[in-house]
Amino acid sequence: MSDVLVVGGGLVGAATTYGLLREGLSVTMLDEGDIAFRASRGNFGLVWVQSKGDGRPEYAQWTRRSADLWPGLQDALGEETGINTHYEKPGGLHFSLSEEDFEKRCALIHRMHNVHGAAHYGAEILDAKQVRELVPGLGPDVVGGTYCKHDGHASPLYLLRALHTAIEKRGGKIVPNASVSAVAPDGNGFRAETAKGTMRGDKLVLAAGLGNRKLGGGVGLDVPVAPEKGQILVTERARPLLPMPTHVVRQTSEGTFMIGDSHEDVGFNLTSTTPTMSMIAARAVKMFPFLKDLRLVRSWAALRVMAPDGYPIYEESAAHPGAFTVNCHSGVTLAAAHALGLAPMIAKGQIGDELSVFTAGRFDANAH
Repeated sequence: MSDVLVVGGGLVGAATTYGLLREGLSVTMLDEGDIAFRASRGNFGLVWVQSKGDGRPEYAQWTRRSADLWPGLQDALGEETGINTHYEKPGGLHFSLSEEDFEKRCALIHRMHNVHGAAHYGAEILDAKQVRELVPGLGPDVVGGTYCKHDGHASPLYLLRALHTAIEKRGGKIVPNASVSAVAPDGNGFRAETAKGTMRGDKLVLAAGLGNRKLGGGVGLDVPVAPEKGQILVTERARPLLPMPTHVVRQTSEGTFMIGDSHEDVGFNLTSTTPTMSMIAARAVKMFPFLKDLRLVRSWAALRVMAPDGYPIYEESAAHPGAFTVNCHSGVTLAAAHALGLAPMIAKGQIGDELSVFTAGRFDANAH
């Protein structure tokens, strides 16, 4: 029996668990193990602000809040665990390979400025000459880009390791290989039926990614998430060549280049496919011709956790207060907000008004 039972040991569940422990609660985190689809291990690693929340200003604000909280999360995890999440905030670039795309990109940035103010939003439009001053060696197809000083990147795997280590150091209980088949109210609290037996908690947090769709009904929550496949390529190590991350290429702290991204509606298919990998590689070489000389050493596919509109779902069950669900496809970007913003709300027993637009009720036909 714990104060809180968290279902899901990926980046979303681990960040929330860590935040709840910081609030002084006892927490048991149920981790399905490596049989899980684990969006965390396929994450590209961006901490990204620009372009987030077009048409949904609350998401832009939430993303920016997380970016602002990230340095504190990095420092806290480093002090508690000695593990470096390799978070850096040099700003980030989004490149356009055609005039048409650049015009659309500029229009998006102007819309975001109109809503949030240019100074707060922090994104700048750069012409071809300006982007080449920031990043020498770009290909001739790059016609311009946008830069945001709030953007950065981190290692998803080191972040996950740091969160799990910090959870254990703070006295949290991680139950591995504990696949959850069902959750339900249990007296004044909740229970989860797992491969390791029945677990109980006064509160329940469903952070099981795509598994939340099935589990939510047990506590009166509708969680309409679906998989979206993304593929990533990784090169051999190279000397530092890219001073900041971009939307499709970033150089890691180890020197490898991660190259993405793709968006495929193929259900739960995790196969790496040659046509998509070829598209990803060709686009990257157009932007950075030097990449053609590097060997690819790995490729993989992973499944994003997507709501119908692409935004998070944060909700407490109306039928069973104390049961919450946390869902998003930006587990690295939002890790700091989940640990240092959302978890304190859950600890107090109520999700704040600033996140009220992210309930699943927005998909109800009666809401429109």
